[in-house]
Amino acid sequence: MSYEVKIHDRIARVELLSRQGDQLLVAVDGKEYALDFVQLNKGSYSILYRNKSYNVELIPVNGVRKYHVNTFKNTYEVEIIDAEAKYLASRQKQQETGGAEVITAPIPGKVVKVMVAEGERVEAGQTLLILSAMKMESEFKSAAPAVVKQLKVSEGQSVEAREEMVVLGYEAKERRNDGTMERWN
Repeated sequence: MSYEVKIHDRIARVELLSRQGDQLLVAVDGKEYALDFVQLNKGSYSILYRNKSYNVELIPVNGVRKYHVNTFKNTYEVEIIDAEAKYLASRQKQQETGGAEVITAPIPGKVVKVMVAEGERVEAGQTLLILSAMKMESEFKSAAPAVVKQLKVSEGQSVEAREEMVVLGYEAKERRNDGTMERWN
């Protein structure tokens, strides 16, 4: 399991190499660390590294993958950047700059239902299609108002991982002086 962790302006690649009970082997930017990692209570941990103990408190920020991390001496703002976070950030950037977004199948599956047509205007949160994969059904929704530029799948069709399913077109947005966003017409 691999993540990118942002602490202030630094981004580190953190990978869990192995776990046996409380014993973890992690790599940070390729350097390996053998840790004894114990959860003391919710959000509070004890980490033993080279016979030195570190107590860490993680406080979630607004339900996203951001945390205030408190140690004995310091507090850090930490953000976990995984594949989902990268995907959501990419979608947000596409919405703000305008242009197209290609929605792809994350894993092989079968298109159960297509709920839009090419040329149709869709609203934020509107379901575009339903994909069945690994005995689960996933809804793919529009993140913002858009137009369906291309529909590349049909009901009953099997798709491979990373296969394009829908292309959405977003209008560009303009940032106002007060920091809010306004759509260009």
